[in-house]
Amino acid sequence: MELFYKELGQTNSPKLVILHGLLGSSDNWLTISKQIAEKYHVFLIDQRNHGQSPHAEDWNYEVMVQDLWEFFEKTFTFSQNIKINLIGHSMGGKTAMLFAGKYPDLVEKLIIVDISPRYYPPHHQSILDAMQSLDLKNIPSRKDAELHFENAGLDVGTRQFILKNLYRTPENIWIWRVNLPVIAKKIENVGEALPENMFFLGKTLFIKGEKSNYIQESDHSLIKTHFPNAKIVTIPQAGHWVHAEKPQETLLMINDEL
Repeated sequence: MELFYKELGQTNSPKLVILHGLLGSSDNWLTISKQIAEKYHVFLIDQRNHGQSPHAEDWNYEVMVQDLWEFFEKTFTFSQNIKINLIGHSMGGKTAMLFAGKYPDLVEKLIIVDISPRYYPPHHQSILDAMQSLDLKNIPSRKDAELHFENAGLDVGTRQFILKNLYRTPENIWIWRVNLPVIAKKIENVGEALPENMFFLGKTLFIKGEKSNYIQESDHSLIKTHFPNAKIVTIPQAGHWVHAEKPQETLLMINDEL
């Protein structure tokens, strides 16, 4: 699958690939990436069924890793022994973990944002239900769509995040950028644990939001099992969308690691 991506920075700089989370897109990291691109050649990727990348019925971490490998093969010259710095948030973090485990020789440094290697039970149902119940044929404006999500009980941050997926076609029809039917049907795949036999021995940073429960104290030993050279840091007063809530603090953590 040929993924959509945005490219920033100079081509002769070290390479950095960033993967967004569930229901996100490459735009989620654009603000931070403009500063990172002062020193790095940055690639912001839309994973399959998200953003402007193609939709497909198959959707799990194995195929998302395969998509990423195909992107690497097409974009970088492996014969030159280029290694990539890889950042992933949430779902993108799980993709990045599995990729680094499968292709450790391609990854220089790994940064995982607010996700651990463990299994997560489905917990996005209220968001998906709200999205599926929105009547795309009968909403006059984006403001009406936001009101629908507010009435569904979603907080303002979640509403704004979801609305980034809603857009009008040239024919003036509202549609979702994400492949909502497949995501809703296969949402359990997002919670899959990293395989027990998957390891990455390279330098790794896990960034946790202090107010998020995605990385817990009990996860630290599992992280160290899969990533023996991992460091775990916490950004104060940040929730799960660490990079959006605390961009400068996140940028500082990333720059310190890279």
